[in-house]
Amino acid sequence: MNIFVGSLPFSIEEADLRESFEAYGAVDSVKIITDKFTGRSKGFGFVEMTNDDEAQKAIDELNGATVQGRAIVVNKSEPKPEGERRSFNNNRGGDSRGGYGGNSRGGDNRGGGDRGGRY
Repeated sequence: MNIFVGSLPFSIEEADLRESFEAYGAVDSVKIITDKFTGRSKGFGFVEMTNDDEAQKAIDELNGATVQGRAIVVNKSEPKPEGERRSFNNNRGGDSRGGYGGNSRGGDNRGGGDRGGRY
């Protein structure tokens, strides 16, 4: 079972997280998510456990537990639906080049007929 672990202290290491979950059973993998530019923890991660019963027991007992002064969130990780992936261009709409919307070909307020200038 894949387990989401949130509200982690930024200083926690993967080995520490693994140790916390190994108290409940075998842990396949541990991954703390980090910022790709700074390398700093984003405060959440994932733990993969083979046995679903052991994983559920870990979820039940660790959710809300205090780790290095922070109450952590632990629950079963659900895969993100494909349509929910975000990209840099999702919020623009249309083929807006320069922020004026539509298929504007440029121009300005100096005339130019139907060349798509600003409104």
